[in-house]
Amino acid sequence: PDDSKNKFQLKTVETLLGSPAKVGEVIVLGMITQLKEGKFFLEDPTGVVQLDLSKFHSGLYTESSFVLAEGWYEDEVFHVNAFGFPPTEPSATTRAFYGNINFFGGPSSTSVKASAKLRQLEEENEDAMFVFVSDVWLDQAEVLEKLHMMFAGYSSAPPTCFFFCGNFSSAPYGRNQIQSLKGSLKALADIICEYPSIHQSSRFVFVPGPEDPGPGSILPRPPLAENITQEFRQLVPFSVFTTNPCRVQYCTQEIIIFREDLVNKMCRNCVRFPSSTMDIPNHVSELIHNFCQDF
Repeated sequence: PDDSKNKFQLKTVETLLGSPAKVGEVIVLGMITQLKEGKFFLEDPTGVVQLDLSKFHSGLYTESSFVLAEGWYEDEVFHVNAFGFPPTEPSATTRAFYGNINFFGGPSSTSVKASAKLRQLEEENEDAMFVFVSDVWLDQAEVLEKLHMMFAGYSSAPPTCFFFCGNFSSAPYGRNQIQSLKGSLKALADIICEYPSIHQSSRFVFVPGPEDPGPGSILPRPPLAENITQEFRQLVPFSVFTTNPCRVQYCTQEIIIFREDLVNKMCRNCVRFPSSTMDIPNHVSELIHNFCQDF
């Protein structure tokens, strides 16, 4: 049977602009731009075409995103039914060309995934566990109480690592926050020291949040200053205060940690708001999954 009517063709912007008649059921790969106030365009190396997003229904897409735009072209306007992100290249395909080159970073010139020793070590420690907690407001007594409960629950089987992500204060950054944060970290260190098994066995990684002391919204965000963390590091030697985002390597696993209010930022900058606000968290999680599923 002839399925040509159900197929879409990948076109360039130049092809659309050069067509005097309506062009239906096409897909164009390009970047979303806003060349005029309130009007969005799709740009590729061959040209720029204005977009009509009135029929667009779901997904969070921001300006400067590279997308596959599906729709039809008529009267010098590309009417978009849906956006989608270009498919990512599977890591197996990349490795077939580049071998075991280390793209992740660190001292090794080869990828940790190729290390037989690290893989064996990982298999021998299959019960290893990471604990991630975010928005750890250390200035709140209730939070410290819950941390007590968490450490008590894990004391019989200490996790390999605890990851604490900011913000570490309930109040925005202000004049007295540095001194307050030093005291809060000291209180956390005292709690950790009450559980010797965790204090001696687990590692502690701290990733600053957007409202923690630091240079505004610049990324990567530097670690909390040494004068803030010095006392904590003396009491808890197995602790690391790192950047946001940061990269973590555990045996053959490569992990990226990024603490950011992505939902709020994407909602503020999306080209068109989804028809249902109930699905917004799902849109963001689906977006992240699409980019990360092959790596």
